[in-house]
Amino acid sequence: MDIKTAVESLESLAHETRLGVFRLLVQAGPRGLSAGDIADRLGALQNTMSSHLHKLGRAGIVHSRREGRHIIYSANFAALSSLIVYLMEDCCGGSAEVCEPVAARINC
Repeated sequence: MDIKTAVESLESLAHETRLGVFRLLVQAGPRGLSAGDIADRLGALQNTMSSHLHKLGRAGIVHSRREGRHIIYSANFAALSSLIVYLMEDCCGGSAEVCEPVAARINC
């Protein structure tokens, strides 16, 4: 990952609704959710949800696929992993043990 891609990913998440959408999609896993389901679960308007999903998709951290008449959105776990690695790769001057408490908090 390069700095431009990292900034675009972080920028797309730097909004309360979009961060909520992304966290919801992470919870949903690979099966994903439709835009309507996402809007309902977050109490958001469906017409604004479309623009939020578009921005997340343009940043590459959300995938979309068509299933019948619905578009299903899911988190791009590879992009999320790349972003986390990019942010942490120089952690504490190469002292990986300093980052172990952070790694231990991830419940995957």
